[in-house]
Amino acid sequence: MFCTNCGSQLPNAARFCVTCGSAVKQPAAPPSPPAYPMPATGMQPPVMPPPVPQPPAYQAPPAYQAPQPPPASAPAGVAVTCSWCGAVVSATQKSCPKCGATLNTRGLITHSGWVQLPGRKDMAKLQFGDSFCQIEGLYVPVADFNLAPIDSIYFAHHVLLWKDAQINITAMSLKGAWKRMFAGMPLIMTQAQGPGHIAFSHDAPGELIAIPIHPGQALDVREHLFLTATGNVTYDWFSTDIWFTTQNGDDKETHYPLGMFMDRFMAPQTPGLLLLHAGGNVFVRELGPGQTILVKPSALVFKDPTVRMHLHFEHPSAGFSGWRSWSNRYLWLRLFGPGRVAVQSVFKNLEGESRSMSSHSYATQTRW
Repeated sequence: MFCTNCGSQLPNAARFCVTCGSAVKQPAAPPSPPAYPMPATGMQPPVMPPPVPQPPAYQAPPAYQAPQPPPASAPAGVAVTCSWCGAVVSATQKSCPKCGATLNTRGLITHSGWVQLPGRKDMAKLQFGDSFCQIEGLYVPVADFNLAPIDSIYFAHHVLLWKDAQINITAMSLKGAWKRMFAGMPLIMTQAQGPGHIAFSHDAPGELIAIPIHPGQALDVREHLFLTATGNVTYDWFSTDIWFTTQNGDDKETHYPLGMFMDRFMAPQTPGLLLLHAGGNVFVRELGPGQTILVKPSALVFKDPTVRMHLHFEHPSAGFSGWRSWSNRYLWLRLFGPGRVAVQSVFKNLEGESRSMSSHSYATQTRW
């Protein structure tokens, strides 16, 4: 490009001449070409394809935030129901203060309807009246009581483990001493009065079952499973009327699969606490009216008084006399609802079960 005044060569972007200072005239822009006329043939302009969608712009992920820990305790006023004893307690508790069962756990129910006794943590604490009981240990558990001055408990003398020197011990008189002696049951119950500490153990592996007994409620317990009960729980016993007799020549022997007697505990007016010792694991089942179940007699732990029971025999119908001595080998206890039934997984074989029976209490039979 050149200056029109002095003819000096100028840069293309110059607005004034660097020699004479005259304003530089920019050349006019070339005219745009005319629009191409579409022929009058009725043809439509080509359709352009739709634009390809573009992926959204990349966004960085939000900064990581650590999860907030759960609150240390449940809000005040929130309550839960114990799956074992039905007590309504504060959700801040880790175990039920009435029976010691672990809270906030789902009950384990088998397909056949048995409910497993909920686990108890070591050092689980129970409260009754102004006193406390702590379950110590899991293999051979110990019931450690801290008795208030106004509270008392009673127990069989052979389960006492240790006590404070100031604990007052007295004997409880029991009815039917002669019958109890012949049946191998304790002739006396021992009573302990607070204040102070006292502890009990059954000296065998198993579970301690803490059962709150409500006013007017009763429970039937198989003999030799009782550990201790609070003073406001009454104690009684009754004949099981479950027996069979075996004979070998002139010798006859009577056997009692459940024992001659069962214990019955009841809270007449105020709530009480009953502690039992069972072997292995404990399972509970609720029988409906008329519903029946067969259990090994030595596996029974407790039942409601509404549950009826009698013997039941199952034996093979063999076609030769040599099988006769085994005809009553399978012996059961038949239970009828309504009511609760508890069994333990550890049980003993019955003496005389495989012998020939000469007589027995009322029983049903099945041949197969």
